Amino acid sequence: MHPFLTALMFLTTLPVRPRADAQPAPLSRAAPWFPLVGLLLGGLLMGAAAALGWLFPPLLAAVLLTAVWAALTGGLHLDGLADCCDGLLAPVSAQRRLEIMKDPRMGSFAGIGLVLFLLLKVFALLSLPPGAGGWAALLLAPTLARWLVLWLALQPQARPAGLGAALAEGLQKPALLAAFLPVAVAAAVGGWRAAAALLLGAAAAWLILRAAKARLGGVTGDVMGLCIEMVELVTLLTFAARIPPL
Repeated sequence: MHPFLTALMFLTTLPVRPRADAQPAPLSRAAPWFPLVGLLLGGLLMGAAAALGWLFPPLLAAVLLTAVWAALTGGLHLDGLADCCDGLLAPVSAQRRLEIMKDPRMGSFAGIGLVLFLLLKVFALLSLPPGAGGWAALLLAPTLARWLVLWLALQPQARPAGLGAALAEGLQKPALLAAFLPVAVAAAVGGWRAAAALLLGAAAAWLILRAAKARLGGVTGDVMGLCIEMVELVTLLTFAARIPPL
């Protein structure tokens, strides 16, 4: 199976139907295609936003667009965010934090964090500028998030096995540089806010990495999910902020 199809199957719920004899490519080979999948998601979100904005009032359209966003990704990254809220915030040892993050049950930190995050995402979508600015935010957010998470995959892993380790195995920096092309395409239509989102998104990813190293001893698949969600939110907030042009 082509690595792009593997990336599409892993990151989305889109109905990808490979040949019966085709085997998924290793995640490390599919990883450089993640930003292109993000660009595709951005295009789908733009179409959904246009349809929902035509059919419904702004607040309801923003709520429904958030639901569509979660449905397209199967809630994969939201699950990582919730697990990290429980694990990273718990006042326990690193090993115990890793155990908490593997537990399928949701704790109070996860519930509160998930609700607050979704509220922020809904109102960030509601506050996007009309026209090209809003479209640029929807295109850039999933693309940039899926590129920055690849850099986290190159960092020390907290677990020897798992999705994070499978993604990191064999991943090389030159492939990540080539994978920046979809980000550049998405950023080209966003003007100075896109440049600001690149910087702020990178800063958010770096802070998440610092917290993961300090509290877990490294990166996990859940931390990567948290990174994707937070970079998407930071990008939306950057475009929604009431800042005059430079």
